[in-house]
Amino acid sequence: MGLVLLSAPISYLQAIVLGLLQGVSELFPISSLGHSVILPSLLGWDLHQRADYFLAFLVALHMATALTLLGFFWRDWVRIVRGLVRSVRDRGLEPDNVDGRLGWLLIVGTIPAGLLGLALQNPLQRLFGSPRAAAAFLVANGVLLLAADRLRRRPVRPAATDADGDGDGDDRIATTTGWRGALGVGTAQALALVPGFSRSGAAISGGLAVGLDHEDAARYAFLLATPIIGAAGLLKLPTLFGSQGNGVRGQALVAAVCAAAAAYVSVRFLMRWFETNRLTPFAVYSIVAGLACSVYLAR
Repeated sequence: MGLVLLSAPISYLQAIVLGLLQGVSELFPISSLGHSVILPSLLGWDLHQRADYFLAFLVALHMATALTLLGFFWRDWVRIVRGLVRSVRDRGLEPDNVDGRLGWLLIVGTIPAGLLGLALQNPLQRLFGSPRAAAAFLVANGVLLLAADRLRRRPVRPAATDADGDGDGDDRIATTTGWRGALGVGTAQALALVPGFSRSGAAISGGLAVGLDHEDAARYAFLLATPIIGAAGLLKLPTLFGSQGNGVRGQALVAAVCAAAAAYVSVRFLMRWFETNRLTPFAVYSIVAGLACSVYLAR
């Protein structure tokens, strides 16, 4: 047993660290891919991140994150699916079918990210998948977040409000985003294909750019991320159970549990955070961490 653990391509300790890292950095706007590229180099781990076994290992982490998001927003997704079914049945979107409109906006936003992901994921990760490049793009991620925050110095909610004046999140998102905005947010989300750029950060920034406030932009970003992350995991799930997953399935299971727990805590925290706070702390972290890692790796 000891020899097996020593010869495993990923140790269980490394799996726990990588699982927790995935669960936090996938949802916090600080780039999970960038951190997964940089951290092993900083810790001196001999992981072959472009090897088949490592890609198979990552499948489990992405599936765990997607399932956690689905569970957290389960009631929202039930309403959205019902609204979509209603729009198909009615052959159109009635003015009061807010959930259906939001569902179609999510579908429209998923298209550019999905197409670009299929076409560019491997070339971009081969081109920029080095720790030095990831550190540089982590700085760029921070600059993007700061720029997005400047667009919303004083968040303004759209006119759609309820009796208490607080408004309904679905109605605000559906009214403010629009079809062109959904395409823009979905395209912005594709920045996450480059290690160092954050999926959630790019999507939230896109939401702010089309007029959402921080809370609604974060909610829309997490809803949009669920099918993207889940589809990417399902597409590559056979690799985990095939020969490529030999030697890492146990570690992948442990890492997936850690990723799910960290993702739940992260999304719960962030949804409360963006009720009253902004992207600036994450932007500062990305810039400082990126610069520090660049200096360290250059040495």
